[in-house]
Amino acid sequence: MTEPPDVAPAPTLRKVISTTQLWAIAVGMVISGEYFGWNYGWAVAGTIGFFIATLIVTVLYLTFIFSYTELTTAIPDAGGPFAYAFRAFGPTGGFVAGFATLVDFLMGPPAIAAALGAYAHFLNPALPVLGVAIVSYVVFIGINILGVRESANLSVIVTVLSVVELLVFMALVTPAYETRNVLAHNEGFGVGSIFAALPFAIWFYLAIEGVAMLAEEVKQPATTIPRAYLLSIGTMVFLTLGILILTAGAGDWRQLSHIDHPLPETLAMVLGQESAWAKLFAGLGLFGLIASFHANTLGYSRQLFALARAGYLPQFLASVNGRFRTPHNALIVGGFVGLVALFSGTTDQIIILSVVGALVMYISSLLSLFRLRRTEPELGRPFKTPFYPAVPLIALLLSVVCLGAIFWYNSGLSMLFLGLMAGSYGLFRWLVLPHFGTN
Repeated sequence: MTEPPDVAPAPTLRKVISTTQLWAIAVGMVISGEYFGWNYGWAVAGTIGFFIATLIVTVLYLTFIFSYTELTTAIPDAGGPFAYAFRAFGPTGGFVAGFATLVDFLMGPPAIAAALGAYAHFLNPALPVLGVAIVSYVVFIGINILGVRESANLSVIVTVLSVVELLVFMALVTPAYETRNVLAHNEGFGVGSIFAALPFAIWFYLAIEGVAMLAEEVKQPATTIPRAYLLSIGTMVFLTLGILILTAGAGDWRQLSHIDHPLPETLAMVLGQESAWAKLFAGLGLFGLIASFHANTLGYSRQLFALARAGYLPQFLASVNGRFRTPHNALIVGGFVGLVALFSGTTDQIIILSVVGALVMYISSLLSLFRLRRTEPELGRPFKTPFYPAVPLIALLLSVVCLGAIFWYNSGLSMLFLGLMAGSYGLFRWLVLPHFGTN
């Protein structure tokens, strides 16, 4: 009898990422939030209201990361939140988390690409904003296809440059700081404005959770992931509060509240419109945006890959390139979705939509943490959430409050999110759920 031929195993993701590389990817995923986007919060809440909103969100992220690290180390899966919710609540729970995570990570890159275009246009008005954004997608999808080790090494370089640049910015702006500038023009301050500003405060930290989607590619995840997460959240809290306070005190903050390049404009305000520092900063500032665009491209591709591998999306998205061991189809398809978003909305609207997805994902992950503590007490947990259950309860409460505020103040975009989720859930029940035989 003829034996069947041997079938070569399908290529898998490669475990190559170190603690330094993972820190760089984590910080890189969010550092663009220091360069643009957050300043729209001033437009709706002024400096006082937005500062309070930022403090609330900072507490949210500190408590969330301590809780989320337990899940990431216990279940090191490229699906991240999808994998946690699937294990805790089954296929439907996995759908909710997976859909929300996709919205979070697919909407982040187009907002960053628009800012890349704005910074490039600030440097050279002949460069079109959309043209630069499109080229950014093509270039960084190509880089990510070439391999995760190469991508991680690039993340280290551009993230370190971005952090150093922000420190230089703070040093240059500090001599111009005046508290009276921070307090000026806040006549319309109110509690409602704090809630309205929450999505822009979240933009400071949005996507740091994306490290979870690289867990399968991390060396020694039990120790590497906690170190990288804690180092990265500490880095971002310091940079966030420094940038926010010093920029507000540098001059008339109202001039910065509706633009996509607030930091070089701040230097121009402090040092003069012809300042070489402002132009240099805009050029170097591209590193921060590049770091986030590059790292978020890693994030969305792994989520598409994991959902396809689990049967939630077409199987071709789960293909891994035999030579480079990267999910090339997921990278390309996710890039196409991002380009559609880039052409269909403004930066602030894309940011809000991304934030809605993130908050739904945070809530599903925190609920998964509570359920798995109860249903799988023997699950290996290399890192345990400190002061459980108080820490995840604080994160859950603040996530629900933030989501409710965003729904209240952004009803149109919230309804768009719910409509997309409802339509996707209908397809899920029709095409996917029968294969699991359960809800």
